Amino acid sequence: MSSSCTLHVDGLNVAYRGRQVLSQVALPTLRGGELIALVGPNGAGKSTFLKALAGLVPASGNVLLNKANCLKWTARERAAHIGFMPQALPEDTWLTVLESTLAALRGAQAGLSAAQELHALRVIENLGMGGLALRPLSQLSGGQRQLAALAQAVVRDSAVLLLDEPVSALDLAHQWQVMQVVRRAANEGRIVMVVLHDLTLAAQWADRVAILHQGSIHSFGEPATVINTDALRDVWRVLARVRVCEQGRPYVLVDGPASHADRATNPLNVEIL
Repeated sequence: MSSSCTLHVDGLNVAYRGRQVLSQVALPTLRGGELIALVGPNGAGKSTFLKALAGLVPASGNVLLNKANCLKWTARERAAHIGFMPQALPEDTWLTVLESTLAALRGAQAGLSAAQELHALRVIENLGMGGLALRPLSQLSGGQRQLAALAQAVVRDSAVLLLDEPVSALDLAHQWQVMQVVRRAANEGRIVMVVLHDLTLAAQWADRVAILHQGSIHSFGEPATVINTDALRDVWRVLARVRVCEQGRPYVLVDGPASHADRATNPLNVEIL
């Protein structure tokens, strides 16, 4: 897969029932090979942002994929270039993990080749789901359904991959496995954007981090730059220390909620050790 694809977001707006959910969201140009972590508190608009990029909610502005505004594309055009993983799959389907993955790969095609079917099986295996390939989705746990949803998103080799909380219901071993698959997808030349709540996980795996706050981008940059005590106080409203591990990655220790007075005078503001 070529790493020459680019994605640029400018002036993105989304409103629901008269309420502005996203306001003038902008990101600098993202390039194939990058893994972007989208973080922020609950209700910041992270899921809505991904859905807007995928064309799943009405939006205005510019989402330029290789300089073409994909907000103006048909659903088929978007599906050919953008893969999307929702937070959860329906629980009442009797499609198996393999069938649902093949269905995602098939899309509008009349059929699949033997090589494509083998590719789908490899994606499932890489996610540690090989033993569940013939299990109906309705019989899976919440975490297993997340892995199945990730298989459906990854299998199509889309230029842009949007993942909404792919590790939220997973244990530590499966979190690492999923993030390794996500990292590999970026290394193959895709632009990958993933919603995460764990800032330490974001710092470990992402090339750049976008912090979304109250429907707008608060800050964007390398993890060591944007994950800081100021952002934790102002966006998440917590007093926290940001440390750096022996590999140079930041991690966060939360000491408690920040009061209004704390946010003005917090002595931890400059403590990065």
